[in-house]
Amino acid sequence: MLAQTHIKQQLDALRHDRTLGFVRLRVACEVNSFLGWLNAQPLYPRIYWHARGEERPEYVALGRIHELTDPAHIARVCANTQASQVDSPRYFGGLAFDPDQPPQGNREWQGFGPCRFVLPRIELVRRGECVSLCLNLWFDEHNREAELAAGHQALAALVPEAPLPPLTPQQWRRRDNPDKPEWQQLVSTVTAPDFQTHTPKVVLSRESRLEGADVNPWSLLARWAERAEQCFRFGFQFEPDHGFIACSPERLYRREGRHLFSEALAGTIRRSGDEALDARLAAELLSDSKNRLENRLVHTDILHRLAPLAHDITLTEPRILKLRLLQHLKCDIEAELHPEVCDWQLLAALHPTPAVGGAPRESALAFIRAREPYDRGWYAGACGMLSRETSECSVAIRSARIDPGAVTLFAGAGIVAGSEPAAEWAELDNKIANVLSLLG
Repeated sequence: MLAQTHIKQQLDALRHDRTLGFVRLRVACEVNSFLGWLNAQPLYPRIYWHARGEERPEYVALGRIHELTDPAHIARVCANTQASQVDSPRYFGGLAFDPDQPPQGNREWQGFGPCRFVLPRIELVRRGECVSLCLNLWFDEHNREAELAAGHQALAALVPEAPLPPLTPQQWRRRDNPDKPEWQQLVSTVTAPDFQTHTPKVVLSRESRLEGADVNPWSLLARWAERAEQCFRFGFQFEPDHGFIACSPERLYRREGRHLFSEALAGTIRRSGDEALDARLAAELLSDSKNRLENRLVHTDILHRLAPLAHDITLTEPRILKLRLLQHLKCDIEAELHPEVCDWQLLAALHPTPAVGGAPRESALAFIRAREPYDRGWYAGACGMLSRETSECSVAIRSARIDPGAVTLFAGAGIVAGSEPAAEWAELDNKIANVLSLLG
């Protein structure tokens, strides 16, 4: 690859340079399919990130220089880079839904952990029509030769993009956890009047394991993304046997300098494919007291948690977010952060939101820990990119874990007063219908 030759020349020129700290080398290159290029590479971790909105940059991240596994160390993303430097490191990764819980030894989430953000060795970046291949290095007083050698090794391992394996119809057996009777019991418990007095909302969820399905995670994500224009698209393979992918409609937050964007996404109704009927369904959603309550609990909690960290906080009226098969209630939130507020404070304050946990947070989480019959892992976690200038995290809903011989789909529903078990179960099915149709 010509791009590799050019970036190796830049790398060799650093041999007698005495620059310390983070260095990013970049060259222009030509890549058509980022996921095809990613799938061809032998380096791990393998990460894909494309924020919601086609104007947003698209990223592939490969390998690692180092990583953050202690949430408190996320503050170093900003603190370790001099403000005068043109480039700053970008970390890609996520937090589990419940990062405070000790690991359960679940092999299916092996390698993910409560917190894992990676500073990659290699990045592929698309901004508009421009594609760049980047090599990241971090020099200290003693490691220059080792870093140069690691850079050469990573570049030598890169191979050209290749077509993704086809996504073929699968034969699988589905196992839901919780099953329908247990789901009905959980919903009945949460909606009981005595429970509602102290915990008005709990987001219950389900994993649907498709045993016998054997798919390539990046092939599935590529096809899924074609149906998810209004969504964040991302995926993680920390090791070859386990992948986690998502096409999520929900932003946790976006930070541009001191300016913050967040949202309350809660309240769901289907789409029919008929424009007139969809408009009536949207009007029904906007006027439905149960769904308005669910959304109000979410945005009230977010505003409360932002209050110590920001000023000039604004909230829009609920509007309709239309996806391919579903419609959601969405309120936009903007704020100006106080000086010195860092991404870790935002993550600690906002994650998990009542849209995926419940309200109040502590009692809802206590119920989920005690009663939900599986480990959510990174489902409903916070996944994204952190950097000095801009950080953005999505809530990892509409997600799937891919293991050898199985695909596990996840879906949740906010349970409040008036929720009916059968209707909420149907909502879970609606939320996985998009990706289920791709698997035959």
